[in-house]
Amino acid sequence: MIQTRLAHWFIGLQRRYKAFILISADVFFVEFAFWAAISLRWGILYIPKGIEWYLFAAAPVIAVPIFIRLGLYRAIIRYIEIRALWTIIQATTLYALVFAFVVYESGIKFIPRTASPLNWLIVMLLVGGSRFFARWWLGETHFRLGGGRSASELRKKNVVIYGAGSAGVQLASALAHGRDFRPVAFIDDDKLLQRRKANGLRIYPLSSLSYLIERHQVTDVLLAMPSAKRARISELIRLLEPYAVHVMSMPGLSDIAQGRVTVDALQEVDIADLLGRNPVAPDQSLLHATISGKVVMVTGAGGSIGSELCRQIIQLQPLSLILFELSEFALYAIENELNHLLTKGKGSKHIEIITVLGSVTNAKRIEKVCKAFKVQTIYHAAAYKHVPMVEKNPGEAIWNNIFGTLHAAQAAINAEVELFVLISTDKAVRPTNTMGATKRFAELILQALSLDAGHKHQTRFTMVRFGNVLGSSGSVVPLFREQIARGGPVTVTDARIIRYFMTIPEASQLVIQAGALGQGGDVFVLDMGEPIRILDLAKRMIHLSGLEIKDEEHPSGEIEISFTGLRPGEKLYEELLIGDNVSETSHPRIMRAEEQIIPWFELENMLEALEKAAKDDDFERVRAVLKRAVSGFVPQCEIGDLLWKRRSDAIHHL
Repeated sequence: MIQTRLAHWFIGLQRRYKAFILISADVFFVEFAFWAAISLRWGILYIPKGIEWYLFAAAPVIAVPIFIRLGLYRAIIRYIEIRALWTIIQATTLYALVFAFVVYESGIKFIPRTASPLNWLIVMLLVGGSRFFARWWLGETHFRLGGGRSASELRKKNVVIYGAGSAGVQLASALAHGRDFRPVAFIDDDKLLQRRKANGLRIYPLSSLSYLIERHQVTDVLLAMPSAKRARISELIRLLEPYAVHVMSMPGLSDIAQGRVTVDALQEVDIADLLGRNPVAPDQSLLHATISGKVVMVTGAGGSIGSELCRQIIQLQPLSLILFELSEFALYAIENELNHLLTKGKGSKHIEIITVLGSVTNAKRIEKVCKAFKVQTIYHAAAYKHVPMVEKNPGEAIWNNIFGTLHAAQAAINAEVELFVLISTDKAVRPTNTMGATKRFAELILQALSLDAGHKHQTRFTMVRFGNVLGSSGSVVPLFREQIARGGPVTVTDARIIRYFMTIPEASQLVIQAGALGQGGDVFVLDMGEPIRILDLAKRMIHLSGLEIKDEEHPSGEIEISFTGLRPGEKLYEELLIGDNVSETSHPRIMRAEEQIIPWFELENMLEALEKAAKDDDFERVRAVLKRAVSGFVPQCEIGDLLWKRRSDAIHHL
């Protein structure tokens, strides 16, 4: 078509030729506007005479420099936005005022003064209207005509934007100029907006989504509600689940405002939104109480919880932060990240970041670190937590989880540390695996040290127990995402298995606040909300990826769910309390549990027996000690240590 070829020709012109065409058009507009203003004022077809021609010559001489100065020729016409209208109004108004002054000073009586407002109005309509007509022509005509689409345009995915507010309109505008998505419609729950248009796109109710998917081959729905609460987002996600579309969302307003991301930086739906759990605003006095102006150390600083604790801590202005970590790469990564955050203003630039490579099983090293830097607060996150892996290597879990905690606690006492917070787990409650039993034993050590009259010290020991955190190493969420990306199958251990979930940032904030609440020997339990069936989580993640589950009812589906059976030591249901004796605290999400305590003199004998058994790789004795110490410990499987099994097989062979 002629208009398509003409659009291609114009877009392909060099920048200076496009500017020349625009300037020529504006010269015509200001001349025509002046003539039309006088003609309309007098009601005749005005023909200038004599000196009046000088005014027509002066009009473009005044207008073009003003338009250049205010940037009317710098904008790319096919991408021009509505905000450019204000620039056009400013430029045409300034021109009209200067030209009116020139007309007044010329003394030509035939030119009425009332023609000046008409001149301003006509110039503004012509200059502004021409720009937005060209935007429509070059955008709609060139890109929407089938033969005129570029290869990149043909590759764009048709998407629907959920939310026709200011965020949705900005997103639609940004995506229209991008390479990946083509917005075709809005969906909004506001009945007053439905059947209207925003940014050239019609607004529909949710009930029209099936129609939009069929008509426009929509592949994605983009949630444009960055300020909505998680409960509302969770509700919307549930409504969108039945549709075969990939659901994505805009980043949060705080991320956009701080320049970390742009409006069109779309992301996968945050799994936290599936939970519909709105975080409680933290108590700032509790957050600052044990960190601000103090020397803080985090063991296991490179892990999922440890690294997030570090991110939260530097925002609370500690005097210095010591990163104690066994993994060299993890230590390097968190150090780089924290230094980057400090340069971006997340905390004072004067905070000293100290990196210490070492293991909590090295009692002398951890004590030297505490004394050398005069540590005041310790968050002990170093532990082996992967249940099946610990079942295969129980001896290492004994040294790291139990004796590592013992050495860190004794170092805290000897260095006169004010507060020691242990990051515990719901798997410590009536454990069926070695990992949970070792974590409960670690809790017993801190409780015994707190109450032992023979250990007079000023260190307050506190334990914080919670369930799974979303996105942590070993979590099902990144595993499911990886499996979906590979085309499946998605593996679930058992259809009945349930877990508690919490986001890492919320868990870390609550850990810090719980530490401030502790008086010594406290076991705090975090409110994890409602448990989630892992099977339901897998199904929702598949649906939100725009895919269908392959099963007997849907043999043509894309992703299959397979059941692998419970792993060694894994429970169907997790618990947070050993007994029912629990009390509230001043924080609505933190509870205090009253748990059975073993006196230090008894526990010390158990530790000696445990140490000797671990050194001898005698895991039957290790289990016997753990059973005696840990209430409700019922191992679910046989001893899985590889060396133990190999030795047992050799003895049996003989």
